[in-house]
Amino acid sequence: MALAEKVKVRYDRPFTMKAKPLLRALFGGLLCAVGFWLTLAIPYQSKIFLTDNTSCRMAVEVVEPVSGEPLGSVVLLHGLSANKKIMEYMARGFSEKGLRVFVPDLPGHGRTPGPFSFSSAECCSESFLNQLIAHGAVDPARTILAGHSMGGAIALRLAAQIPVGGATVLSPAPMRTEQGVPRELLPFENPPPTPANTLIISASWEPRPVRETARDLLSRDVTTTGRYILVPRSTHVSLLFDREALQASQNWAARVLHLDSEERLPSKMPLLGFGLGFAGLILLTAPFVRELLGTTTALETYTQVRGARAFPEVGVFSLVAVLLLRAIHPYHILHVFEGDYLAGFLLLVGAALLLSHHRDVLTALRAGFTSAQLRTVLLSSFCAIVILLLYSGWFDLTFSAAWLTSARWLRFPLFFLMVLPYHFAEEIIAGPLASRSKLRRLTLVLSLRFLAWGALAAGVFFLHSGEILLILLFPYFAIFCVLQRLGMDVVRGQTGSATSAAIFGAILMSGFCLAIFPVA
Repeated sequence: MALAEKVKVRYDRPFTMKAKPLLRALFGGLLCAVGFWLTLAIPYQSKIFLTDNTSCRMAVEVVEPVSGEPLGSVVLLHGLSANKKIMEYMARGFSEKGLRVFVPDLPGHGRTPGPFSFSSAECCSESFLNQLIAHGAVDPARTILAGHSMGGAIALRLAAQIPVGGATVLSPAPMRTEQGVPRELLPFENPPPTPANTLIISASWEPRPVRETARDLLSRDVTTTGRYILVPRSTHVSLLFDREALQASQNWAARVLHLDSEERLPSKMPLLGFGLGFAGLILLTAPFVRELLGTTTALETYTQVRGARAFPEVGVFSLVAVLLLRAIHPYHILHVFEGDYLAGFLLLVGAALLLSHHRDVLTALRAGFTSAQLRTVLLSSFCAIVILLLYSGWFDLTFSAAWLTSARWLRFPLFFLMVLPYHFAEEIIAGPLASRSKLRRLTLVLSLRFLAWGALAAGVFFLHSGEILLILLFPYFAIFCVLQRLGMDVVRGQTGSATSAAIFGAILMSGFCLAIFPVA
């Protein structure tokens, strides 16, 4: 009996250790498969084409009406740092009402090459609408201009110039310095009179100035045949997937174009499929990294920096970087709209931190010049590229265009080199995994990033840098930073190399930024 117990202990423990990551990987794969199946259950027909205007060559998706012959048309414009893919739920909603929907990627977004500017986005939208009218693809009287955020502001401006059936705008970007909105945050100024038959929808959980400036668009002209709706429990972005917002948009289209009033909302199963697949990829990432990298028993001899020292350093260096970038911004050579500012900021802060802790940096670099450590650096880089391709491919397939185009890949090497110093300095400050608990280490590095982001926010609101995207994209960066840091900790634990973890993180950061910032 004793022998049997010894045998059981000897063989059960290895099986338990192997079974846990295996089951996790199998469950992650199952979630991806189910998510992919849900995204295929779409009864909508669409096609993508390029406009033939050489100065405004845009990728456009056309979603055909469910009922067959179109009863009217919708030109749907996305917001800043978005694309036509993320507008699909709204497009399908209009399609359910028997409307043909045209959704372009504005310059520098999605599959449309740059350069992006607010003026180019407006000019190309106007050119596209005029092109549709000239070719008889749409009847202006039976056309609705719709848009979100920046696209909403453009839709209003176009509807005031070109007589169309009506307009539907979701959280239009402010165009007047009212309600506390500073001038440098306005994408457009001097808004025209709000056109007739305009529906304006705001989210209850977005900043008050954005809501109030949207409401004022109707109150400025009491004769406007329009309506303002505030959707409860919604954010600036969630409006794109909110049933109440879509239902209001459908009803407005039915009223303006004299369509039937039957309610037909598209299924949210594709969105559920995206979420399940994304969760599956998260579960698969750690087992994939551990399996590919193996385990290196490298001894990290340098010591971690105390948090009490790191916080004032990051705070001071971040404020100095913001001041320097306010005086001179030489990083426009990246041609990434506002992403070049972020890359320059990380370069300045990272370089300052590395100089401040040069002894630990030299120790870490010397440890990385062995053949074994060089191998882990290459494997970590390969891991990061594969993970970047998997995640961007899944987002591109199901939710939002994230696959890097050739123009974005050309910017990748320089962007990577600029963000690498900060990631390396962060690993030096955090120290070896054994020096702190995982939670304390994660809390430290995320707190330092939040402190740095506070300096960027101060640059926007007090120094008037105008880098508004850094504020608008904060929720997405927060989610990304948590997932990225968890991945970097896995790499650090498997390799014992600060260099490998830093390169892994810098590759992911570069891919993420180049996917969401417009090409300038």
